[in-house]
Amino acid sequence: MSAILGISAFYHDSAAALVVEGKIVAAAQEERFSRKKHDHEFPIQAIDYCLAEGGIEPADLDYVGFYDKPLLKFERLLETYLSFAPSGFPSFSRAMPLWLGQKLHVSREMRRALKRAYRKRFVFLGHHESHAASAFYPSPFKESAILTMDGVGEWSTATFGTGRENQIRLTHELRFPHSLGLLYSAFTYYCGFRVNSGEYKLMGLAPYGEAQFVDLILEKLLDLKEDGSFRMDMSYFNYCQGLTMTSRKLHNLFGSPPRQPESPITQKEMDIAASVQKVTEEIMLRMARHVHLQTGQRNLCLAGGVALNCVGNGRILREGPFDRVWIQPAAGDAGGALGTALFIWHQLLNNPRQVNPDDSQNGSLLGPQFSEGEIKRYLDRVGAKYDLLPDPELYDRVAQLLADKKVVGWMRGRMEFGPRALGARSILGDPRSREMQSIMNLKIKFRESFRPFAPSVLQERVEDYFQLTPASESPYMLLVTSIKQSQKCELSETERSYKGFDRLGVSRSKVPAVTHVDDSVRLQTVDGKRHGPFHELLRCFEEKTGCPVLINTSFNVRGEPIVCTPQDAHTCFLATHMDALVMERFLLLKDAQPGAQKIDVRSHLSQFELD
Repeated sequence: MSAILGISAFYHDSAAALVVEGKIVAAAQEERFSRKKHDHEFPIQAIDYCLAEGGIEPADLDYVGFYDKPLLKFERLLETYLSFAPSGFPSFSRAMPLWLGQKLHVSREMRRALKRAYRKRFVFLGHHESHAASAFYPSPFKESAILTMDGVGEWSTATFGTGRENQIRLTHELRFPHSLGLLYSAFTYYCGFRVNSGEYKLMGLAPYGEAQFVDLILEKLLDLKEDGSFRMDMSYFNYCQGLTMTSRKLHNLFGSPPRQPESPITQKEMDIAASVQKVTEEIMLRMARHVHLQTGQRNLCLAGGVALNCVGNGRILREGPFDRVWIQPAAGDAGGALGTALFIWHQLLNNPRQVNPDDSQNGSLLGPQFSEGEIKRYLDRVGAKYDLLPDPELYDRVAQLLADKKVVGWMRGRMEFGPRALGARSILGDPRSREMQSIMNLKIKFRESFRPFAPSVLQERVEDYFQLTPASESPYMLLVTSIKQSQKCELSETERSYKGFDRLGVSRSKVPAVTHVDDSVRLQTVDGKRHGPFHELLRCFEEKTGCPVLINTSFNVRGEPIVCTPQDAHTCFLATHMDALVMERFLLLKDAQPGAQKIDVRSHLSQFELD
């Protein structure tokens, strides 16, 4: 039995993944165990979980791989600081202790994490090789084009090539400092959101604005070519040498310094978000068309942090030249751990690849699952009140709670790998409710009220509600499409004239809580094969309401990682105004819990302003 461990660490979303005989056994991000969002520390707990899930001791591993080449990355860092000396010294002096103390000693960190029991070789892959492998090897394609886009690896910021059978070959690259990921992150910073976590917010903010700065960005900041390659005018940016993403020159260009975090969002930030989003989509489309022209492939695999821009992904699928597009669910750095393990098995060891027509990602449900015995012991220890129900009764009761406009925390099966909740660690609500978006944002998630929620829909009913054919899938919530015309509501002239956040309260469809202000939806399709219990709950909800759609958002609150354990889920349940909690077959009602105060969250909405 051949067991291979892949590891990503130190930069963003550290993770580990275990592949045994070419099959994905386990994968998880360190943040889920440490409870530090986007934890970049060495993923010791994720490694322990993966080995335990596979029944593997460290000494039994055949290979351990790391998702990039630290020495090459360090070379890029030094060359960049020297190029900007002496202005980059503050950033240099801050980075060096971490590099000299830890990042240049990855082998030492890996041996320590494996309790010094692993004595075989370590493999170091190129960063974009890891991304490419994570996209192609689990995909449902025997051969495809591969496109990776992120902030920066060692030197590459985007690459493309092909995958055939068990081999991948990257042939072209875009190099640092010219980076689509860093361009998007720079505007994330300028609009007052946190880099490496606020990019979702920028994408969600974009539909409220008008893309009036597109020409300015293309004229001043970028020299964009027809093939999607570009060069950035680095005088407008500060990430090479400084501690910020943008320079005073960019601030002067847009007429103000960056928005202060948590301060009111103005129409200007909305318009900037809309503009950089449109530029990003245009670059993604040009890259995709060029890759198709160069490779002649009918299918495309995507990975890298930019591949989490599901609006751009949707446009590539609809407007691009490829028949099918598959995106790694953990497209960012976490997925590099999985790509590393698969690359070693297929490319380096030359083992054959069995292509699964549904993909080999197992629904990305690759994290821990907890037994009913473990859950019961925890609930009894904390004095929780619960019912243990057979599945048919559980689905019926939960579907009724949702139909009654209750908000339900849902924890069943193995935890998701990647940033999206896919029906294993989810908060669920009724999408037909006009109020539900504000209720869940402000009283459950404690986050900005403008942010949209995603719909989960029965795969067999997707065409009735959304602009996606039954033959198309979006099981990993990585595509944005539009609400179907037959589901839209007729808007009054006044409603159509609204600008900015005034558009938020308008009911645009029969499922208003999941319809964004531009009629877009970030869609998850749910099928019985990948999402058995979640599919059954949706089916039961449809029986009661005629609606095959639920709000599905990640089971966490703002600033916290998605829940992992029963304790995480129960704590989040008690700390928010969720009405019910499901953990496997256990059902907890908030007003039945000792000391719980029954609150009608709808009556409290007026105290919040939509920022």
